[in-house]
Amino acid sequence: MNSIKKQDTADKIMMAAIDLMADRGYNGVTTEEIATKAGFSEKTLFRHFKSKQNLLESAFHRYHYAEEMKDLFDKEITWDLHTDLMMISRNYHRIMHQNRKLIQISGRERENLPGFQESTHKHPQQLKEFLTEYFEEMYNKGEIIQTDPKRQAVVFLYMHYGAAMGRINNDPILEAFSIESFIEESISIFTRALTP
Repeated sequence: MNSIKKQDTADKIMMAAIDLMADRGYNGVTTEEIATKAGFSEKTLFRHFKSKQNLLESAFHRYHYAEEMKDLFDKEITWDLHTDLMMISRNYHRIMHQNRKLIQISGRERENLPGFQESTHKHPQQLKEFLTEYFEEMYNKGEIIQTDPKRQAVVFLYMHYGAAMGRINNDPILEAFSIESFIEESISIFTRALTP
């Protein structure tokens, strides 16, 4: 089986698992049901993932944002604070919304699965590091005021994480305005606060 076909098989199994677990929970779904929904045998599922928990962790890492965000920071940063933070925020919210089922599963199941919580924290930790490095470099370029770059990264990340989770959970407090207007307003405030 070539690597493209292997990845396609793995993707179909992961998507089936996400759909079923989002509806019925991790413990409410069997590996046989996941394999059947994906159109494969249970043996194929185990050949790819070894266990149901490994399947869920693999799906989380495959579809979460760390790699895509790394590419943004590597290739699309303009060193204009407002432009960059808008781009980062829009992409973050797009990915979080796109992966809302997986995020809901991870929120419900992290207490029940040993090691899963630590595994799910890798992505926000990486984004915090990308943001910290970005704020450090922006300060070195004279584009922002002197501040604690790590603290600014955490504030920025949690501001957007809170909005993303509110959107995923249909929080009525967010009904008054669109996610785009939230992004624009939050970035405008953040930019004004950091600009010399």
